[in-house]
Amino acid sequence: MNDALIAAAAWGGTNLRLLGNRENAVYEIRLPNGNRAALRLHRQGYQSAAAIRSELWWCGALARAGVAVPEPLPTLQGDVLFTLPNARLASVIEWVEGAPLGEAGVPLSGTPAEQIARHHALGRLIAQVHDVTDTLTLPPDFARPLWDIDGLTGATPFWGRFWEHPALTAPERQILRDARDFLCQTLANHLQNGASIGPIHADLLRENVFVNGNSLSLIDFDDSGIGFRLYDLGTVLSQNLYQPNYADLRDALIAGYSTARPADPRMVEVFTLARTLASVGWTAPRLAPDDPIHRSHIDRAVMWAKRMMA
Repeated sequence: MNDALIAAAAWGGTNLRLLGNRENAVYEIRLPNGNRAALRLHRQGYQSAAAIRSELWWCGALARAGVAVPEPLPTLQGDVLFTLPNARLASVIEWVEGAPLGEAGVPLSGTPAEQIARHHALGRLIAQVHDVTDTLTLPPDFARPLWDIDGLTGATPFWGRFWEHPALTAPERQILRDARDFLCQTLANHLQNGASIGPIHADLLRENVFVNGNSLSLIDFDDSGIGFRLYDLGTVLSQNLYQPNYADLRDALIAGYSTARPADPRMVEVFTLARTLASVGWTAPRLAPDDPIHRSHIDRAVMWAKRMMA
């Protein structure tokens, strides 16, 4: 809490309330003008100061263009990033009203019609993010991780060598190696066919999509980077693979996106594979060895790899 109190003071923030402590510690604070805001204490050793500044610059540019994302707020001294005495970095963003679209491993709420409508709207919002981003001139010092072919399937993927996860059985290890090869070749072909590359959110899970009545907002750009645009759609679908109406949600998401930008349904599902594989790599260094998420992520990746390579 000491770090949070010190960081909050840089914005004149008070009334701290812990909201979550996963990759980052996130607190609700009250600003001097009475507004609520979200204070983030960034996980040390994950994103550099340059990368966080780039994330904040992008979110600010999107927000000023009318995209439903939170705008970064400056400290009392006018900077968007604050460095604590222990070198941990902190930032504050606007408060986003609403509640998450859902959570991992829990069936989506709402009627099937409501679920479909929200996914169609989410597809349109993702397309707006990509469209507005394409009008921006990125700063020369813009620095974000790469979600390209190497970042997803190279020798050292950004989230780790998923095919070497210690919980994999020998047959599962072979399936994920085959899936890696399949994904690498398919993405290379996609690139040759003119794939859209640029800044992407890269972590559009249900928890990062906020619903407020009929409107949606996107939060948590901590994993954003430069990559394939359709990866954002694939990430959304990765949490829907066990939904009984998966096909309807997939079609609605792609239809919403396609109101503004093209989206090959087959490639969207290939990027769903990319996300399920990356998620296996993500768990290995972050979760306790007995955490059941290891097994659920492996089972999901193996299941989807078999389907996509069939």
